[in-house]
Amino acid sequence: MAITSNVRPAPWMQDTLRRGFALLAAGKPEEAAECARRLLGAKPDLVEGHFLVGLVALELKQNWTAVSAFGSVTKLEPKHAAAWAQLARLFMTAGQPARADAALAKAVEHNDGNPLVLDTIGAVYTMLGDQEEASKWIQRAVSRQPESVNYLVNLANNHMFLGRLDEAEEVLGKALSIDSGNANAHWLLSSVRKASDRSHIEVLQELVAQEGRRPRALAFLYYGLGKELEDLEAWDEAFDAFAQGAAARRTTIDFDEQAEIDMYEAFGKVFTPEWLEENAGGHDDPAPIFVVGQPRTGTTLVERIITSHSQVFSAGELKQFGQCVRRLGDYREKKRHSARLATIAAGVDCAKLGKAYMATTAKMRGDLPRFVDKLPPNYLYIPLILKALPNAKIVHLTRNPMDACFASFKQLFADAYPHSYDQEEMARHHARYYHLMALWRERFTGRFFDISYEETAANVEPNARALIEFLELPWEDACLEFHRQRAAVATASAVQVRQPAHTKSVGRWHRYETRLQPMRRALEEAGVPIGSY
Repeated sequence: MAITSNVRPAPWMQDTLRRGFALLAAGKPEEAAECARRLLGAKPDLVEGHFLVGLVALELKQNWTAVSAFGSVTKLEPKHAAAWAQLARLFMTAGQPARADAALAKAVEHNDGNPLVLDTIGAVYTMLGDQEEASKWIQRAVSRQPESVNYLVNLANNHMFLGRLDEAEEVLGKALSIDSGNANAHWLLSSVRKASDRSHIEVLQELVAQEGRRPRALAFLYYGLGKELEDLEAWDEAFDAFAQGAAARRTTIDFDEQAEIDMYEAFGKVFTPEWLEENAGGHDDPAPIFVVGQPRTGTTLVERIITSHSQVFSAGELKQFGQCVRRLGDYREKKRHSARLATIAAGVDCAKLGKAYMATTAKMRGDLPRFVDKLPPNYLYIPLILKALPNAKIVHLTRNPMDACFASFKQLFADAYPHSYDQEEMARHHARYYHLMALWRERFTGRFFDISYEETAANVEPNARALIEFLELPWEDACLEFHRQRAAVATASAVQVRQPAHTKSVGRWHRYETRLQPMRRALEEAGVPIGSY
């Protein structure tokens, strides 16, 4: 029940609200929080006071406090679209898609054209993996407030996901004409094209020197620097930039490694061959092809080979399978990763799971007979996929562990892969993945197809032919012309996959071998063979 008060808002309350929002915008969340405390102490049902608390909590990474605050807003004012949109984003971040769906529906229903609400709705659709729908909402936000650098940056990012690289560069140019020091825009600009000289590098270095202590901005700048320095083969400078970027990014995120350890152990215990045989009989649709593995291991390369086939649609990185597991199991744990997820998932009706997955992907998987879902972390759900969609195909990418780990370490991700910003954390995560895949391979022999990134990059045709044969598709020569595709790529590889296959990234970790010893030691201590590449 909402707390109500008969006290009417006094003029000082409006002044204090304005001051609170201004302090928050100035990067002073603690002082903004004090304004909110004064306001709610005087008038507990002040809607915008609760909204300010929610925004402050977001800034302080207190997500469940934010959920409570925005929830209070929607109880007091059920048509508050901005609060519903924030709740939708928070529930997606927490891995609670059922609650996110409900909040998103309310945000869409009650939105009044406020560009902040439009942009937030676009962000939620991005998190849902629906880039086309996200584009519509972000475009609307930009049309309402065309000088907003944040909205322009989000639009540029969306253009990159959809393969519109020229449009992305144009939008970034506009954003930087408004705010020449915007770190996010500079990072994206580094990603759009390959550096041919040090002109932008010098700009980034100047911005780093000016930036001071804001770690999120520093992460953008350092990762942009690292990428461009690596383009120019300035290896030592590049590594320094990647390392500083990773260190800055690591301070902005929470990674509960023990929760992940517990979850992986629970998945290994719960999903046995006996579990697979119990109550067998999932949804028999043969359309899905899952491409799984670690990020930055060639999943996009292989997806492009497959979807160059005339019978296969490129659906991108769909988050729907894991979301359907969480929806049907009504997952409400405060931690996104937990041992309880395995217990809940094991009890889900897999026939319903298969049908729910096909229903929720309907508008994203095109009209062709088959489609590819290439969300890498779906390897965790391989037993569930086998049971829910017994006629689906699963393709697993393998790559040298050092190259795989370093490729993630030197990539700035959006909100995924929080383990990737520390060499040893990255290595320990990779070891958990490596041993879990070995367990799935032992328990479910022959049920998925392993394909090597290194071998495929070096010699595309025989590997592509073996892959297409596993998928039970007739061979088409177009599968060797994958780089000519123009379909959307919602991945860190959005630029690279427009090029033919090459081996330039094979063994790249050797360039940094002396600097990557903590990563190597952690892998070897965890029983992961480094291999010959």
